[in-house]
Amino acid sequence: MYIKFCRSYGEDKKDKAGENLSPESKLSVELEGGKGKQTEGNIRLYRAVCVILTIICLVLLLVVIILSAKFQTGSAVCPDIEETKATNRQSPSLTPTCNYEQCQTHFSNIQPQYLGCQQCADGWLTFGRSCFFLSTVRLSWDESQRNCSARGGSLAVINSQLVQRFLTKEGKMKYWIGLRNKKETWTWVNNTVLGESYWAETPVGNCGILNSGNPPEKNWITASCEAYTYFICQLQMQPPIS
Repeated sequence: MYIKFCRSYGEDKKDKAGENLSPESKLSVELEGGKGKQTEGNIRLYRAVCVILTIICLVLLLVVIILSAKFQTGSAVCPDIEETKATNRQSPSLTPTCNYEQCQTHFSNIQPQYLGCQQCADGWLTFGRSCFFLSTVRLSWDESQRNCSARGGSLAVINSQLVQRFLTKEGKMKYWIGLRNKKETWTWVNNTVLGESYWAETPVGNCGILNSGNPPEKNWITASCEAYTYFICQLQMQPPIS
């Protein structure tokens, strides 16, 4: 009987305590419970966002590494040359034949596109395996040669009709070329004796000039080496390292 009375008394006391809570207290308890659940949900959301961002960063890092590796291994390859070699290996019977003059003309037209890995400096013209610079100032022949030497080359040596036509086409003035009369012999700056020539008149002066205003067949004239005119520099390209 005593135990039963104690239980009844305790339960009644709890009920009365609950009944004595004000509405504001009950609301505060409910809000605190709701805030706890909301905070827990926000933490889960933040964790999920962090995981997703971490995965995206790792994927981007992997892409950058792959692209860098491809760039380093592929930058030294000339695609035109590789494509041409592959075509020749697959279809050797398609290789055209031509005589010497036709091959020279064809080679001069297609060669510049194979120089993609080794080009002339800004302001220089590419033709064959040479770079040409057409000056915009006038100097004497000796001063012109020193100017070209300072640029790593020399006055132009015209050793073929193709070069003669190219320089005539590109030029707009009268230019010193690397041709000089030494002991009654016309000699180039590379010490080779003049072979084929394109004189427009009988040579009188001691240094040669290309007059680009005349047809390429006959547009060489002469003048005193002390005269001042424009000049053409030539720089030989180094053969590619195999």
